[in-house]
Amino acid sequence: MDILTEALGSMRTAYPSSARTEGRAPWALRLPPVLGAGFHVVLYGTCWLIPLGTGDGSGPQEPIALSPGDVVFLRDGGGHVLADHPDTPAVDAQDCVKDSAPPIGTLTLGGGGARTSLLCGNYHLDQGRPHPMVRQLPALIHLPTRHGRHPELAAAVQLLGIELENPRIGSTGIVPALIDSLLLYILRAWFEDQPAATAAGWAAALRDAAVAPALTAIHEAPATPWTVESLADRAGLSRAAFARRFTTMVGEPPMAYLTRWRMTTAARLLRESEAPLTSVAAQTGYGSEYAFAKAFKREFGLAPGGYRREARAA
Repeated sequence: MDILTEALGSMRTAYPSSARTEGRAPWALRLPPVLGAGFHVVLYGTCWLIPLGTGDGSGPQEPIALSPGDVVFLRDGGGHVLADHPDTPAVDAQDCVKDSAPPIGTLTLGGGGARTSLLCGNYHLDQGRPHPMVRQLPALIHLPTRHGRHPELAAAVQLLGIELENPRIGSTGIVPALIDSLLLYILRAWFEDQPAATAAGWAAALRDAAVAPALTAIHEAPATPWTVESLADRAGLSRAAFARRFTTMVGEPPMAYLTRWRMTTAARLLRESEAPLTSVAAQTGYGSEYAFAKAFKREFGLAPGGYRREARAA
């Protein structure tokens, strides 16, 4: 069971949206906050990213210098500026010319100086119910891919650059698939960057000899009538020791996470399948449709049928 893929899949509400940004110095682009998570990939040239607040109530931060191959992930889609220099006056993104050339649109701005080419966009993630794995991420992740760092991420960036620089047959399908996969490469690189000796939270949980098997069991079989005792047995720990360890790393007690994942699984089944409510209830560990509907409404504020109708209408 790939917990990272499952966790992100539970939050996705649509395919990512993106645009190519072409700037020639002097240039500066002000990007407003977005729903979901923002990302940037530097395909050519250099620039600066100036955070205007990270979505967690913090104020402006120090500018970040970006080089070719660098990737930036903004967990909460906070507003920020991209520029050739931190002192260049910024223009709003909506005021720039947008071309509709395939495979994605292009924003062009600036003067006649040094060229910078970026891929900018956002992943449509449900921030109203973020998975705790995503909630624990830093508000801004900067991943350089030069000098052999993060080879798989670097390869994805290189492939994107090739397809965007010289679109050919198949590019219209290849580029969105690469952008979609990029999110997994970004988060895999960040998690693997965390030193084992000092890793905390989910970065530690995913490699912990006791907590990781319990998480895998919950994700693989949410309908199983798990208890703290049965999960602790799989982890090889006492009930109390396992509960403390799980809660510290995951951010909530084992049974609370089990309920969260059952409800997350149920919501996905309601959105993406025609399964009757009795089947959804059985697949998520509830013995009756009534018990499932009561638990679901307590979690989402809507009855399962109403949730399915709203999700389909959106």
